[in-house]
This record gives sequence, C-alpha cells and structure tokens, in this order.
Amino acid sequence: MPPTHSVLARLRLLVAASAVLAASAGLAAAETSVSQAAPPTFATTAGDPPNTSARNASTKQPTDARYRRGLFVDDLMSAHQAGGIYRKKIGKKAQALWLTDYYASPQSARSAVAAYTARAAAQDKTPVLAVYAIPGRDCGLYSSGGLGSYQDYRAWTAAAARGMRGHQAIVVVEPDAVAFMGDRRCVDAGPRQKAIAYAVKRFAKAGAWVYLDSGHSGWRNPTDVARLLKRSGMKWARGFSTNVGNHRSNRHEHAYGKRVVRALAKLGLKNRKYVIETARNGADPAPRNGDVCNPWLARIGRAPTLLFRGAFDGYLWIKHPGESDGECNGGPSSGTWWPTGADSLLGPR
Repeated sequence: MPPTHSVLARLRLLVAASAVLAASAGLAAAETSVSQAAPPTFATTAGDPPNTSARNASTKQPTDARYRRGLFVDDLMSAHQAGGIYRKKIGKKAQALWLTDYYASPQSARSAVAAYTARAAAQDKTPVLAVYAIPGRDCGLYSSGGLGSYQDYRAWTAAAARGMRGHQAIVVVEPDAVAFMGDRRCVDAGPRQKAIAYAVKRFAKAGAWVYLDSGHSGWRNPTDVARLLKRSGMKWARGFSTNVGNHRSNRHEHAYGKRVVRALAKLGLKNRKYVIETARNGADPAPRNGDVCNPWLARIGRAPTLLFRGAFDGYLWIKHPGESDGECNGGPSSGTWWPTGADSLLGPR
C-alpha cells in the first residue's frame, strides 16, 4: 500500500533537497539498530530456520557489500518525521521506499530512485525499494491504481533501474501482483507476467537483488505460486518475498518459503532465496486470515535485518508501520500517517 500524494509531496521535496546535500557534503549517518549495523550473523533464534550455513560461514568472504553493510534507515520516512515514541520504536528501523505511479513519469521515477540510493550510499547502507505500479494494481481494492499501460510500465521501470545502477539495492517487485494472477477481479495474467518479468530483468541487470513477491502462506498453494513466479521472471531474480503488508507469523512464512524454494527447484530454478516482511506480524494470536486492512490485533514484528541462513536472506519492513491501509477500521486513505494506528501497532505502553 503506497504513500498518499499528500505525504509523498513533502517527501519528494525533501528527497530532492537531500540529494543535493549528499552530492556536496554528505549526510550524517542515521541511527540504526545493532542488528542492522552489524555484519551478517548466523546465530539461530526461535522462529528462524536451523543454521545450515554456520559451519562454512567463517571461511566465506562475500565480496558483495550487501553481505556486510546494514539496511538504510531513511529519516524522511513518516514515523521518523513524527518524532517521539514513533521515531524511537518505528522510525529508527529500515523501511522500503515505495516507488509508485505517484512518480508518474520515467524521469521522476529515475530521479527519486537516484536520490534515495545516493543517500543510502553516503551512509554505506543498503537501500530497499518496493516497486508498486503495475497496471491494474491491487485489482481495484484498497490500493488500486498503477500506470496506464504496460508500455508505460516498461519505460518507467527501465528508467527506475537506471536510477539505482551501481548502488547494490534490494528491490521487492509488485507486492501481491503474482498471487492475484487468476483472480477474476484482475486483468489477464499473461501481459502482467511479461511486464513483471521485464521489470525483474531490468532491476537485476542494474545490480539489484530482486525479490519477486509471492503473496503469503495463507493465500496460494506453493506449487502454484512457483509456476507463476517462473512465468513472471524468476530466472532473473535472487528470490521472492512473503507476507508484504500482511500479518502471518514467521513460523508459517518460513514453512511456506521453504516449500516455494523446493517447488522452484523442481522447475529448474535452484538456489533461490526468500525474505519475510515482519513490519506488522508481531501479534500472537495474529489477525485472522483475510483481515488485512488496519487490523486492530496487529503488532510490530521483528526488526528488519539480513541474516543469510541457507535459503533465508532475512527480515524486511516493506509496509510502513503507522501508515494506513485505507479507509477501513477508522483509518484515513491508504499510505497516510495515522498516529492512532501506530499506537495500536506499538501495543500497551
């Protein structure tokens, strides 16, 4: 669910201004948690997959900077700007830049990505982006929209890819789009698969680690999802994401992720990785399956960090905690900063 225009208008001006500062004098490092600043760890904790890589970890020296540097914490995100408890509990955690059709032209998309990734580079951190502009996005539901045509989408994603070249970004591509394929409310899957595959290839060629979104454990059969992922460009992707914007437990998502990895391997796509969104899956019990729009039972989940344990790459915050899913359960329009919702996510204090 992308930020709204009112929020993004402020961010866009700040992004442009900070890009100039980054080019001339650099930026002060944003505060980051120990888990984000530290190099990859191989310790196993409850809810994580078993440590199958630790034996060889000490001898491996990956050259890719993403293995050693933390995730970028952007002080332009809503929770950071809100200050107080919101900054402390939410705003100091790495969250994705949502690249949506708000940046309507290819040039504006490229400029936004270039400014964001340059600020991350100035802090020697890994930028995380969520691309969310496919035509017919969200099948007309709470975050409906997207670009006007697949031709527009190809030009737009190609420009965005040029903006991130050389910055070793992480990119989650089109949350829910693959899992929605075949839904009668959505556009035909064939053109959508080709458009997403084009975007995945472009981002990968620009040096990004691309995770093609797979929905979540309560949505589609892993075997079916694997087939759809293959048709949507998985051969160019590092792997796939799960639970974006949702509230499924890490236990369920790990089980699902491993099943999708195995299904992809049977299709000839071996050694694929997965990441889990944990921005709002910290509640036990979790909101019931299908309760996805500002559920009052949701709570902040595990802090974002890269771990590199076998097929599991780590936890990310893609959806911004405290920003509304839409006009449901008392919330404002999708993407608007909502203190009441943030308070609910943080739980009793």
